[in-house]
Amino acid sequence: MKINIGANIKRLRASKGITQEQLADVANVSCAAVSKWERGETLPDITLLQPLAFYFGESIDELMGYDKEKVNEKIERVIDEYWKTYRGTDPEKAREIIVNAYREYPNDYRIMSRYMWDIAGDAADNDPQVLIAHKTEFLGICDRILEGCTDEFIRLTAWNMKAKILHAEGDTAGALGIYEKKFVNWYLTAEQKTEQLFAKNTPEFLRQVKVNALELSAFAADKLCKSIYFDISRPLAERIKKAEFYGKKLSQLAEETEEMCFVVFARSFWGRLRNDIHYRGGGEDAERRAAAEESKLEALQTRLLEADPTYADVWGIKAK
Repeated sequence: MKINIGANIKRLRASKGITQEQLADVANVSCAAVSKWERGETLPDITLLQPLAFYFGESIDELMGYDKEKVNEKIERVIDEYWKTYRGTDPEKAREIIVNAYREYPNDYRIMSRYMWDIAGDAADNDPQVLIAHKTEFLGICDRILEGCTDEFIRLTAWNMKAKILHAEGDTAGALGIYEKKFVNWYLTAEQKTEQLFAKNTPEFLRQVKVNALELSAFAADKLCKSIYFDISRPLAERIKKAEFYGKKLSQLAEETEEMCFVVFARSFWGRLRNDIHYRGGGEDAERRAAAEESKLEALQTRLLEADPTYADVWGIKAK
């Protein structure tokens, strides 16, 4: 963060109509010291910030040129740029963005958390050696977050990292203990509690139930596909064959019923399979087949949303 205290002192001194010599007398420093402040060559001693702020009738933040709202807007733009770059498949550039942001805003909890998880390789498939190599830095960030941050989501990212590091060191029981104590189970999620907020014979309840069904369909499809693809007890070709068999049954169910829940399940299943084949192996032909099924289901989903856009805002369900 750029500190503009020198320029602010010059501006405030001029508005008060006093000379550098007069301000020097007030602050009990030399005139040369005030001159250096205003030229940006040095900064006032920290013990002078409160007296100077009081003298000018400003807060310390204002004296230092710290505009919380503007800084927050800049941080949000940086985070947005990071995610756009990251999702645009340029992870090296994204890391450069977040590393620079951490240098400029080392005390912003959003930046701290994202910096830590970017270095760690995101939330899954973490390299234990990377976690151990950065253990001191990461745990320091986690402690700072847990001591000062009030955002529960960011706090949970810190607990998650602590668990990841324990697991990397071989203490899986300790990691699981953190998850059991700090994270809720399926039945205590915001979505489940929102559903239970409404009486069962109301439109609000019906909508939330359907929203939950769609999100859980996408989630369950992802898990089902992974349970097949990553079953290393079977040859890869056999796993892909089994996944395609399940996928075709799901596609058939989606097409015959035109029920959005089944469409989402089938599309998510094929999308997961295509992704795993692309990045972990399985052959170009299998990837093309998965992509074709996914595209077909996307078209069906779009057609259904055009007829009833009620759920177009649900995560993972987007109308064109």
